[in-house]
Formats: sequence, structure tokens, C-alpha cells
Amino acid sequence: MPVWKTLVSEPVGQVMAATCHLLLISGSLRTRSTNTAVLRTAQALAPDSVTILVYDRVAELPHFNPDYDTDQPPPAVGDLRTAIRQADAVLFSVPEYAGALPGSFKNLLDWTIGDDQPGSIYEKPVAWINASPRGAVNAHESLRKVLGYASAAILEPACVEIPVIAAMLDDDGLIVDASTRGQVTHAVTTLAGHACASQGGETPES
Repeated sequence: MPVWKTLVSEPVGQVMAATCHLLLISGSLRTRSTNTAVLRTAQALAPDSVTILVYDRVAELPHFNPDYDTDQPPPAVGDLRTAIRQADAVLFSVPEYAGALPGSFKNLLDWTIGDDQPGSIYEKPVAWINASPRGAVNAHESLRKVLGYASAAILEPACVEIPVIAAMLDDDGLIVDASTRGQVTHAVTTLAGHACASQGGETPES
């Protein structure tokens, strides 16, 4: 089962009245993926009023099959849906492969569609960070379309392009460039601020 952790490194802004729970999902399975690095950096820089879970089980999800999309789906699918329900918002970072979304990540999105329980992806605030230096336009157009089918609430101000290359990462796989870290922090606080505002909390400052 997913475990929520509050990781505080370089706290940003003021404490919010309500705790926000963000789920971060990388669309890459690569060990030193820059997309995963963006999200792990976001986790490290989150304000102390934000709890963050970086979902890292994309490779464990079975191939989507409507026959298995029941009240008792495969365990990995159930855990994914639980993580989404527990989150106030979801932040993605996704590469582009062969002009489209990576197949494993599209498979994850397919498993989110059939969840009709409270707190599912339906009307959930979502955003993404595009970390590709080459744009990845096709992948993010596809992501927008799929999230539209899921009726997720796309928060445009938190959907940003932050190009990241391998040379910008330290040995722990975190971004070291100060300017880039600031952009990542701003995206997280923007998304968290929107999620917290919907539950009466105080908007964090980046």
C-alpha cells in the first residue's frame, strides 16, 4: 500500500492551515530519468505543509484489460487508485517516445479511467512538468487529451516546461541548478495552493 511521507528540505513559504497531499507520477522507467529527477526534486523542496508520494510502481501494473477492471482489480491497480484517491492533486512528468506517450505510462492512465469511487481522477486537480529539452509536444498533447477523457481538472498555471538534462543532476539524482529548482518549487506550490484553496487552506508562497 502507498505510504505518505512528509519530506522537508529547504522549506518554502508559510505553513498552510490544511495539509495538502500530492501524488507525483513519472512516465519514465529509466533509472536516472530526468522526469523522475524533476519529481524527486519537487519532493525534496516541498513546503512543510505538503505531503508528497512519488509513485514508482508503473512497471508493476498489468496490461490494461477491461475484464479485470472490477470492484476488485489486480493489487497493483488497487494500490494506484488508492494513492490517487488519497491525493488532493496529481503532478506528472512524462517523456515522449516515438512521438507519443510511453506505453507503460499510457497503461497507467488507462487504469485510472474506470475508477468510479470518490476521490478518483475524476475532477481531480492535475498538472505536469515537461522536462524534455526537445519539447515532447506530441506526448503532452496526448496527455492533455487522455486527462480530458478522464474529466480531470487540469490546472494550467502549474503545467510548465522546465528543460532538464543529465548534467544538471547530482549523484543522488536531484537537480542542482538553483534556477531550475526554483521553477520546480513554483510548480509544486502552485498546484498545492490550488488544492489547498479548495479545502479552505492557505495558499503557499513560492
